Order: sequence, then C-alpha cells, then structure tokens
Amino acid sequence: MRRGQLSDYFEGVGVKRLSDVDAEPKRSNQHEIGTTAKMRGDFLGETHKQSFKAIYVWLGGDQEGFTEEGQATHYDVRINKPRPPEWRLYYTSNPVTEAMKAGDTLFLARHRNGVLWFIVSPKESSGERQLFWLFGLQPEGRSFVSREFSDKEPELDFAAHFILDEIGIGLEEPEAENLDSIIGELGTTFPKTAELSDLARRTLPEVRAEDNPDDALIAWLDHEGALFRRLERHVVSERLKQGFVAAEGTDVEGFIRFSLSVQNRRKSRMGHSLENHLEAVFEAYAIRHIRGAVTEHNHKPDFLFPDLETYQKAPAAGDPRLTMLGAKSTCKDRWRQVLAEAKKISQKHLLTLEPGISEPQTDQMAAHDLQLVVPATIHEGYTDAQRKWLWSVRDFINEVRERQERER
Repeated sequence: MRRGQLSDYFEGVGVKRLSDVDAEPKRSNQHEIGTTAKMRGDFLGETHKQSFKAIYVWLGGDQEGFTEEGQATHYDVRINKPRPPEWRLYYTSNPVTEAMKAGDTLFLARHRNGVLWFIVSPKESSGERQLFWLFGLQPEGRSFVSREFSDKEPELDFAAHFILDEIGIGLEEPEAENLDSIIGELGTTFPKTAELSDLARRTLPEVRAEDNPDDALIAWLDHEGALFRRLERHVVSERLKQGFVAAEGTDVEGFIRFSLSVQNRRKSRMGHSLENHLEAVFEAYAIRHIRGAVTEHNHKPDFLFPDLETYQKAPAAGDPRLTMLGAKSTCKDRWRQVLAEAKKISQKHLLTLEPGISEPQTDQMAAHDLQLVVPATIHEGYTDAQRKWLWSVRDFINEVRERQERER
C-alpha cells in the first residue's frame, strides 16, 4: 500500500518558539508574527494583504486538542516606504490563539489546497515532540526555521499517519478501487468492529504475527484503518444524499445526531481495533489470556495473563505468573487509569500506538512502575534514552511466555 509523502499534503512548514510579542497581543497591540524570506520563497509567497483560510489547532500537553477555523493575512508593513520590506502574518483571535503563550511552539504549514495550518503546542509536550519528528524541524533562535517539501520526501509510515490524523489532516486512500472491492460485501452499513478487524486480517494473508508481531500489528491496524475510512466515505455520502428533512423543515437535530455518531465511531474504533488485533497476536503465539476480566472494584484490565482464576487465587502480594496489559491507542493523561487495575500485579504494562511521548511523561510512567510497550516501528519517534527503556510487542510476548512457562 502506498502511504504517500508529506509533499502530498503540504507545500512547506515553518516552526518557531513564540515570544511575548508573538503570543500576547497586549504586549504588542497586534495579533501578528513576522515571517522570513525563506518561508515566503518556499510556500507563503509575497502577495501583499493575501488572505488565507486558516485552521488553528491547539495540541496541548496531556489534554485533548481542539481546532478552530478562521482567517490569516500576510502583508508587508513597509509597503510603499523607502525601507526594506517587513512581512508579517496577522492572525485572528480565537480559542487557540487565546490559549497559546510565550514559549509555546508554533508550526505554520501551508496545505496543497492553500489553507494555512496554524498549529500550537506547549514546550516539551508530546504534541510538540511528535510534530518535530513529523516535519523534521526544530526551532532555533527567535525567527522561523522552515523547509519546503518535495516529492523526494520519504514515504509516510504508520506513526506519521497517526500524527496527521491527530491534528485533523484527512488521509488520502491511493488504492481506493482495491479497498472498495474488499468492503463491497458490507454495503453502506458499519459492521461490528471485530468483524472489520477480522476482514482486515483475512485480506492480508501474507502478514503473519508468528513472523514479526510488531510489524503484523501495525499492518493489520493500517489496513483496517484504510478500510474503515473508505467505508465511512460511502456511508456518509449516502446519508448526505438522503438529506436531513423533517415535516417542519430542515432536520437540524437529525443532522447533529448523525454528525456526533460519525465522530464517536471514529474515536472508539481505534481502541477496539487495537484490542482485536492484539488478541490475534496472542492467539498466534498460544499465549493464555483473558480479555476484559473484572478485578477489584469492577476494574476491567484490557488483558489479563494467564487467566482470571490464577489472579483470584493469588495472594494480595501477587503471583509471578501474573501479567496485565492495558491497550490505549493514545496515552494522553489516561495512562494513569491503568495503575488502578489489577492491584495484585505491582508492575503494569501499557501498549500504545502514540509516537513521541514526551520524556517527562515516560519518566512519570517509569516512576509508577508502568512499563510502556510500543510497536518497534514507532520507536523512532522517541529519544535514544527512551528507546533503551521501551518494550516492543515481541519483548512483551517473550516476557509473558517466560512467566507462563513457570506453570509447567
């Protein structure tokens, strides 16, 4: 499957650390940021008072981000003056620009369709680290550092697609006809997530978890994601053709309910998909496990090894054969939820697909005796120090198999 390149989405990007004047209009009485000659040459241009449609994104710390649509104007403040030009980007006030502050990092990227993406993330946050890795740039000094994208960029991998999806970039499906032939039997209705996960695995017969569990997990997830997006396009298109009309006129409430159902399905699908494919990996290795078992205080760890009976008979101090694994496609601040699950197991394990979690976050995890498990192909987004600590899916499988062999 062709994954595309950054040049398929963006013409170029600039990154800078926001100063007081950039981020706090009260300090400068303006809402504007200076641009560089390289940015203008690469992707912004030099059309005086050019107005751009802009998408403002806050990718903040541990919390969920948010997005606002607006405008931005690029202009030369010294036009028709006997002084060198001075170009600035004027941005509109909105919840994103109100949330940003000096020290935060701004990523200014121009999409191929002309839209400016104004993405802000706090310093040393996971979002900032992920965007540094995605765009291959880090700020230096007080001005923008920028680059233009070409068709010689490396192909985007799963982690890159993950980050693009997080900031709201719609992913293209270059193999639409092949995907349509696979989902044709589904019509215009969504199957249960387990059924779609099974379809994804069946239509990738060359992928075997026994050969490489890390690669297999990512391949299955990637393929299912493409199938889901293609099916979603068909389902939503068909519903929009029907329109939202009620006896009294436009069915606004019906449209809102449909829109929310689309968003909620997107949010929940990845988590269930991850669990489905992880279970297939464990079954391929004949690892004893139970999914969603109820432990103390009605907690339900995603996976408990080897089984609930062993857990229930174990003393409060635990049993060396026991292991638990939480599975979260993104960590955010939710990783702490895993700490309360399965109290008889002191060391927790958590598998995530999130690339480039910040070092302060992973330091906190380690301090709470939480071992992070990340598919090997996503390790690249982490620092050298973090990679020495991270486990791969294969590492986790080897550990669980060793513990279960103690039963014999």
